[in-house]
Amino acid sequence: MNDAAQPSLWVLIPAAGLGRRMGTALPKQFLRLGSRTVLEHTLSIFLEDPAIRGVVLVLGVGGDVPSVGTERDRGRLFEVPGGAERADSVRNGLEFLARRGSPQDWVLVHDAARPCLPPEDLERLIRTLMKDPVGGILAAPSTDTLKLSDEEGRVQETLDRDRVWRALTPQMFRLGLLREALNAARVAGVSVTDEASAMERQGFRPRLVEGSPMNIKITRPEDLDAARVYLQKQNRLGES
Repeated sequence: MNDAAQPSLWVLIPAAGLGRRMGTALPKQFLRLGSRTVLEHTLSIFLEDPAIRGVVLVLGVGGDVPSVGTERDRGRLFEVPGGAERADSVRNGLEFLARRGSPQDWVLVHDAARPCLPPEDLERLIRTLMKDPVGGILAAPSTDTLKLSDEEGRVQETLDRDRVWRALTPQMFRLGLLREALNAARVAGVSVTDEASAMERQGFRPRLVEGSPMNIKITRPEDLDAARVYLQKQNRLGES
């Protein structure tokens, strides 16, 4: 994937969040899982993939940030200061990439607190979307019956779960288009919770690529236990 005719693949990891729901002094991405932090597990997924040209890590400004350097980066890991919200951090990372890459390059935005992404899911996402005109996201089909509430907290309707998916990451879009979409959302004063939402506002329809339920996001203390189990299954936990 490195010849001149192919767009480069970049990974952008917003890691400036505080993770208040974890109830810990350290942000969740710096908690330990076996021999590594959550963030180091996440980084290793991409730094061990030779198809990835570089990884942009967007970190919070100020405070004590644990070292995230790794012998695996081989000069492919770049640190950028974050913003007030996730979308601000992603925009900062995209501005950095705009000076290094091409508007046609692909950017895979991945949550720092998703350390259990199976490598085969990453490979499937890239293979599926490399020639897609829009891009898309990893997602998991809903296995639960989902209810839409009204303003009084009562059921307004039952959603068709055959058409409902849980958005996961990475979310993979062209550098230029994603940058334009996030800037447009900011100008409009619209808060977007993921990159696909910004693209949808611009009239695009991102493709859904089915991903593994192991690709959990660590948000609460009990999620760490589940992550340990999944990393052990992937032989990636390391020694405690």
